[in-house]
Amino acid sequence: MSAPLLSTAQFLTTVVQLQQLPATGLPEVAFVGRSNAGKSSAINRLCNRNRLAFASRTPGRTQALNYFSLGDPGAGCPGYLVDTPGYGFAVAPGEVRRQWSTLAGRYLGSRAELRGVVLMVDIRRLIGERDVDLLRWIAPDTPILVLLTKADKLARMHQRRALDEVRDQVATLGLPNPVSLLLFSSTKGTGLDAAREQIVAWLAPPGEAEAGPAASGRVDTGQSAPGQSDPGQSDPGQSDLEPATGPAQLRGKA
Repeated sequence: MSAPLLSTAQFLTTVVQLQQLPATGLPEVAFVGRSNAGKSSAINRLCNRNRLAFASRTPGRTQALNYFSLGDPGAGCPGYLVDTPGYGFAVAPGEVRRQWSTLAGRYLGSRAELRGVVLMVDIRRLIGERDVDLLRWIAPDTPILVLLTKADKLARMHQRRALDEVRDQVATLGLPNPVSLLLFSSTKGTGLDAAREQIVAWLAPPGEAEAGPAASGRVDTGQSAPGQSDPGQSDPGQSDLEPATGPAQLRGKA
């Protein structure tokens, strides 16, 4: 169900001011991340599309929310995907950063229809200062899925090490939000099904959501379970990594 629904995504509108936000009351899932963290590639792969979302040629300067509708137009729209501006790029002037806070920051902190946030973090860079700033914008009851993108750039041992480091970083922040972590690769397909499952669960009407990584009592690393092949790995055999231990919903240290 998850892949077919996301593959129906169609561009709906661009929002440059909060008063332009759609007044439909339908659930929304937002995608956020530093410029060059692989956000556009991840959205395109999750939706099985080539150019649904695309990166600006000047990262950090496109300050708008792009809305994508889901579902069969004749059957009604179940919700939206929202692509937010990239942030934290070194060449972005102070005025652009202020615009980001005014639009995307206020959207993340006050949008009642927002059901979940997908944060893209380059696995080779871990969570940075700008990522922390963004995490603190998000309303405290909004769940967060952290995709450690470009996981294919690291060997499996280093993937696991990075996953553990990010888990420690999130715990240290003491966020009130439920947070899940997932290894992800747009190129290899690592974590693709689990990410789709979580996004669709957030979009489902109350009482109909299936348990995704944030609700199933585990942290999904994006690796294959024993006896299953990982479509993103060149070796179709069994994965030698088990799911990470510890709680899936990281709420920080007491």
